[in-house]
Amino acid sequence: MPIAKHSKIAGALALSLGLVLGGCGGMPSGNTSLYSVKQPVVERTNYSFDVRTGYEGLDVSEQQRLAGWFESMDLGYGDRVSIDDPMSSDATREAVSKLAGRHGVLIEETAPVTSGHVQPGYARVVLTRSTASVPGCPDWSAKSDANFNNAASPNYGCATNSNLAAMVANPQDLIEGQKGTGETVIMSSTKAIDSYREQAPTGKAALTETSTQGKD
Repeated sequence: MPIAKHSKIAGALALSLGLVLGGCGGMPSGNTSLYSVKQPVVERTNYSFDVRTGYEGLDVSEQQRLAGWFESMDLGYGDRVSIDDPMSSDATREAVSKLAGRHGVLIEETAPVTSGHVQPGYARVVLTRSTASVPGCPDWSAKSDANFNNAASPNYGCATNSNLAAMVANPQDLIEGQKGTGETVIMSSTKAIDSYREQAPTGKAALTETSTQGKD
């Protein structure tokens, strides 16, 4: 075989091997830390409901309408309810507070800005609901297990963070945790310790006599 032809065959073989190995080169360089780039994202949505108000707050029919709206929205823990009332009526606030209290929800001090204006003689009840999700998960874009850059998989953290976003009762806690009162009930906090200390040792009582002889 001529030398020139042999060189061409060797060059083509080396090029093909390079392309094959290049296709199996592993994950692209990216996240080389121990943190996941796929983090939960919290989104908030405002729902508004206008009720007719009077001198004594809400009449029975308006209370029934508002109660029905709370039921249809499945109001519950994690939701926030506020009132946009141009008259700042204490009676209206009290009526809305009682209806929301049936679902274990307290009234917020300040209402978020909503579209449109509140008509005279009306108050706007605003329900703010938060949801948490992890955009981009799952991510199986990397097809190879080879990792020459010591980088994490694009799917790294998706399972943990997606479960956290789905399980958290109040998505707002992912942004800002609950604030404690700073008060500690001593009797409750030391209950487990007192129970442990007052428990009698297992070897304190006399040993039980047992017979090795069988019954007649």
